[in-house]
Amino acid sequence: MQKKSFYSIGSLVLLMLLFVAISMLSGSVLKGMRLDLTENELYTLSDGTRNILADLQEPVTLYLFFSQAASSDLPQIRSYARRVDEMVEEFRNHAGGKLIVRRVDPAPFSEQEDQAAAFGLQAVPVGAGRDSLYLGIAGTNSLDDIQAMPFLQPSKEKFLEYDLAKMISSLGSPERKTLGLLSTLQMTPGFDPATQSMREAWVVYDQLSQLFNIESIDPMADVLPDNIDVLMVVHPRNLSENMIYQLDQFVLGGKRLIAFIDPFAESDRGDPNDPMARMQAGSASDFGPLLNSWGVSFDAARVIGDLQYGIGTSQSRHIGILSVPVDGLNKEDIISADLELVNLSSTGWLAPLEGAGTRFEALVQSSENAAPMDASRLRFLTNPAELMNGFNPSGDRYALVTRITGPARSAVTEAPESADSTSHLAESGKFGINILLFADTDLLTDRLWVQKQAFLGESLVSAFADNGSLVVNAVDNMLGNQDLISIRTRASSGRPFERVNNLRVEAERSYRATEERLQQELAETERNLTDLQAARGDGDLLVLSEEQQDEVQRFMDRRLEIRKELRHVQHDLQRDIDRLGTHLKLINIALVPALVMVVALLYAIRRRQRQEISMRTEGPA
Repeated sequence: MQKKSFYSIGSLVLLMLLFVAISMLSGSVLKGMRLDLTENELYTLSDGTRNILADLQEPVTLYLFFSQAASSDLPQIRSYARRVDEMVEEFRNHAGGKLIVRRVDPAPFSEQEDQAAAFGLQAVPVGAGRDSLYLGIAGTNSLDDIQAMPFLQPSKEKFLEYDLAKMISSLGSPERKTLGLLSTLQMTPGFDPATQSMREAWVVYDQLSQLFNIESIDPMADVLPDNIDVLMVVHPRNLSENMIYQLDQFVLGGKRLIAFIDPFAESDRGDPNDPMARMQAGSASDFGPLLNSWGVSFDAARVIGDLQYGIGTSQSRHIGILSVPVDGLNKEDIISADLELVNLSSTGWLAPLEGAGTRFEALVQSSENAAPMDASRLRFLTNPAELMNGFNPSGDRYALVTRITGPARSAVTEAPESADSTSHLAESGKFGINILLFADTDLLTDRLWVQKQAFLGESLVSAFADNGSLVVNAVDNMLGNQDLISIRTRASSGRPFERVNNLRVEAERSYRATEERLQQELAETERNLTDLQAARGDGDLLVLSEEQQDEVQRFMDRRLEIRKELRHVQHDLQRDIDRLGTHLKLINIALVPALVMVVALLYAIRRRQRQEISMRTEGPA
């Protein structure tokens, strides 16, 4: 019996040692074996990412820079750096050898730090010694193209997979994409008949031309070029029947469209050769039947006024020029996630049609203190304060920029005679349509987002709004292939203690209610004191009567009681949180290992019982 007991204890000790050994070695030995049991599949790549990695045409090298020493006292940054490293490693595992990963620790005054600076990575000073912290990624290909993510912010974790996939996809396919531009507004450089001088290109056009090949399309043309990867239409007006059909088929064929429409395009100055036309500056866009076929409604006769986002002060606010802050930007979409301010002027709005099969997602919205108003009020406006007359906010938020996706049908029942009817598409393909609609064209103009200054014969441009970034992000996103666009926004790996947060909210609500009760009692007591003082009727107002002294004393006593109640609320809050934390610690530290031990013990007992039964059954040899 003693011998068997010795063996049983020895087996348990052996199992414990084996458990500890497996736990220590699993991080390295089982590194490539993964089972993602997280609620939002944080460690599983999207199908679009897998397709991009599988289709890489040439090798791509990623350099992951992380300062180990400088981050020693920053556990949150180190935790996020580990998440980034795991994500990069997961990318490498699915790239079939086409993705090379190099991890670099840029110590101060080292060659590695010089390399990080050469790649354009951002150094963040940390600690009392102001050490430089690097946490960024640079990528290169065989053509020596370089792309960089200067500093990876934990708050942008949900876009990490998309940003990495976009970098790898562009480095793996380095040729520049072609942007088709069909505009009735004078965005390009050229001769201006109105001023009899050369005009400069809009800054947004210059930015786009530096990043993409721009193919200009005559608004009076009947066909679209075949070589464009994405099409931008700005202020469509008087388009031919053939061009309407071309746009319809372009979208249904799975190609991407970015359209800027406007109920009052202020930059449209009319025909420079017609003085009367210049007086009627500010025209409305016309997209024919296309918007309805995409499931979108647009009022070409009204603009949005906004009391909250209108520029200026409360005394002199222009509710027709909107400065939309973070609250009005969609932080879940990659196009608008990093922006802080977008300016629009005389903007319209977009709304989904009832029964439409397409999906409608707002990227930029008005505030709730907004409402439509007639665009004609802006035509000869001299005093912006006049727009406030009769203006009543509706309480609704209006979509100013939207993404339209999903299945759609053709806006044209049959192809024009000049078109090839054999290739006519009556509906979209399996991926549906993918369109970005802007209800304003003026946001593209320089006056709403950049300031120009002459310096040594050159024009220096400084941005005071994110209009240019919004447009570039839109084109960049729509130029990506279907796999890149399909990559989901990932949930953050930081999981909040929802129950703890609920406890805090509940206690805060109780605390505020008690505080309000104190303020109400204080106001009531002060009114009583005023009434008592007025009732005295004598001239010595500085001397309190006995009744007033009793009232003051009662208030002082009650105020002490209420302050004690407030302390109890805070104490109860912390007590509940501490109790919950203790329970969680007990579960993680004691209960789980105990369950493992119990399972191991039951298994050992069961195994010994089977052996004893087997020995009794077989009998002595």
